[in-house]
Amino acid sequence: MAFRSPSSCSRRSALRAVGLASAVGLAGCSAFADSNDGPSIRVSGGVGPLPMMQVWADEYEEANVQVAGGGTGRGVSDVLNDQVDIAMMGREPDEEEVEQGLFAVAMLMDTVVGTINEENPVLDAINEQGLSQEDLAAIFTREVTHWSEVVDADAEDDEIVVFGRSDSSAAYQKWGEFLGGLSENELESHADANVNGDQDIARQVRAGVNAIGFNNVNYIWDANTGEIEGEVRPIPLDLDGDGTLSDEEAFYETREEFLIAVEEGIYPEPPARQMFLAANDEFTEEAEAFVEWILSEGQQYVRDNGYVPLTDDVLEEQRRTLAEGR
Repeated sequence: MAFRSPSSCSRRSALRAVGLASAVGLAGCSAFADSNDGPSIRVSGGVGPLPMMQVWADEYEEANVQVAGGGTGRGVSDVLNDQVDIAMMGREPDEEEVEQGLFAVAMLMDTVVGTINEENPVLDAINEQGLSQEDLAAIFTREVTHWSEVVDADAEDDEIVVFGRSDSSAAYQKWGEFLGGLSENELESHADANVNGDQDIARQVRAGVNAIGFNNVNYIWDANTGEIEGEVRPIPLDLDGDGTLSDEEAFYETREEFLIAVEEGIYPEPPARQMFLAANDEFTEEAEAFVEWILSEGQQYVRDNGYVPLTDDVLEEQRRTLAEGR
């Protein structure tokens, strides 16, 4: 996990090399450091966009941007209570949040991918045939309990071990929507174990040959080479449900191929999703300038950090929304 992300709540941390583990660990960070280094912008919220926000904070020159995680709900609560200037959200605002005064613009696209272990007993069959949305829904609801039930392959000791999230997660919410509108509570009730955060799911998938979970792109493809490395493997989607993985569906070899498929809408939304930046009624002058920068120059950093930049049309729409306000 070598993509750039400072490892403290303040902007210009010297510990950039710590990487994703430290970025995710920021989720519990609640205090912002005082700064005399010009204007200050405080940001909190979703763990999904947190690493990207830390890169943006480090690149932005016009203000001291201080970043903490805590989850989308935490960010929304913070911004509505004027504890921060910007909330990061891994999903679109809901109706109740909008009624409370939340104003949001999209910042980028992200996605999660179903993941399995590199020693999975039917890995070759999965890579050749893919798994459909129906297959995955059956696995995550325990209608299917053995790998040999979803692919044409014989295997011994192939009982599936399902891992879910114990924390409130926008990624988990979108994964449930993709699986047919399952709630987080429903997913948790069917899982063999629920763990806290993306990193812990990846750890469990690495540890168990029959494990299945879902992870962010950067837990699958190496951030520097863009190649698949390590013990975590993506589950290719059989998008048309015909039991085979066609050339058009086989876009998992490199991170670049996969991100292009997300950008072009080949990989479905959900689990692909837009992520948002939100304010209480309106952004402060300094925060609005930062968000405007994110929607222009800041997009150049998105793809290299395992996310998908917004299209030009969407960026133009979001900049117009930002300028017009609520």
